[in-house]
Amino acid sequence: MEFDYNSTRKRLILAEYGRNVQNMVAYICTLPTKEERNRHAQVVIDLMGFLNPHLRDVSDFKHKLWDHLHIISDFQIDVDSPYPKPTPGAIHAKPETLNYPQHRIKYKHYGYIIELMIEKAKKIEDSDRKKTMVQAMANFMKMAYVTWNKDSVSDDHILDDLKEMSNGHLELDEDVNLTKLEFKTPPPGNRTKSSTGSNQQNGGGQKGRQQQHKNQNNGGNKKRKRF
Repeated sequence: MEFDYNSTRKRLILAEYGRNVQNMVAYICTLPTKEERNRHAQVVIDLMGFLNPHLRDVSDFKHKLWDHLHIISDFQIDVDSPYPKPTPGAIHAKPETLNYPQHRIKYKHYGYIIELMIEKAKKIEDSDRKKTMVQAMANFMKMAYVTWNKDSVSDDHILDDLKEMSNGHLELDEDVNLTKLEFKTPPPGNRTKSSTGSNQQNGGGQKGRQQQHKNQNNGGNKKRKRF
């Protein structure tokens, strides 16, 4: 006796349509005349649309079903499709490899964008516009420094880093005041307070019950002494 296991069957190309649809498509490929193949293919297309009603909300619903028919047949089916036949290269196209950044960041807490901004600011000829952009960059550098180090930083330190990163091309007046930034530790959550309060309430309730039980026992003892 031979058993038919899924592990021994041909791999499902589009599992959402199931094994029976794939078998029907394979059967259509074996039909001798194109007229028969076209007639059976239309029936399978209707069945595929019935099995996946969510595709009706997709634009070009019929076009997608015909593309799926060709994919299920491994692009071997020969029928008159109302849409262009897809190619394996277009369906199984691989994305292009992403190139990882190869540049080195001198001050990582400032980031690479500030280096690009410095190079752009060097090329500005308008002195007023250049000064405004340099001060904006200095404010950004101070914010980035405080974000990563969580310590206060002097304006002179930021101006020295800006001068060094620009090779002395970008400077600000010594009396300039950068944006004041302070790192504040977030307040503790309500969980600690609520748990403390609940413990106090539970403790108070327990003490109250113990006191009430004690009073009841004392009252019972007094009654027994009378007799």
